[in-house]
Amino acid sequence: MALATDRSTQPLPLSFDDFLAHYGDDARYELIDGELFDLEPTGPHEEVAAVIARWLNYEIIQQGFDYFIPHRCLIKPLATGTGFRPDVIVLNRSALPQEPLWASQPVVTLGSTIKFVAEVVSSNWQNDYARKFEDYALLGIPEYWIADYQGLGGEFFIGRPKQPTLTVCVLNEEGRYERQILRGDQPIVSAVFPKLTLTAEAVLGAGR
Repeated sequence: MALATDRSTQPLPLSFDDFLAHYGDDARYELIDGELFDLEPTGPHEEVAAVIARWLNYEIIQQGFDYFIPHRCLIKPLATGTGFRPDVIVLNRSALPQEPLWASQPVVTLGSTIKFVAEVVSSNWQNDYARKFEDYALLGIPEYWIADYQGLGGEFFIGRPKQPTLTVCVLNEEGRYERQILRGDQPIVSAVFPKLTLTAEAVLGAGR
């Protein structure tokens, strides 16, 4: 596995196969349009992701869903040279036989396999609020959370003054995300996990 310092030695743009070969096992990086992005994970960042995963795992067990949260997973959308690495992803186990790469690598390509994704925002917030917002909708992923525990997103997305915000995006019948902007003790209404009892602060507060 290539070290971060090897980034300058990699031909640009990177193909998905090259990215997989050099960075596939490195949770720090993802690929967007051939460009390598450092996800900048910190301790608080990982705490927020862990809280989301813990609550969703509980719901999966309690409700008896045939879902699971993989430890490592890449999403390969239709775009050439792109491999998203979500902070939390929930997969439908029964859909995996249709995935062409899954048997040999933890890579999913079909939106029908993915029930839920969450991204914990870092300084590359534009990718979470814009690029992934569009691509995850195009894939048909039913639910997408953007956990901005530091309030880093642009004012267009989280308002002014900036403050910690959880954006819950649920796919509508037209294949577009409808957004809920949540803060503090506002309850989260999940389409995929309808019995979930969780507030925005329970998620965002894990990073503070």
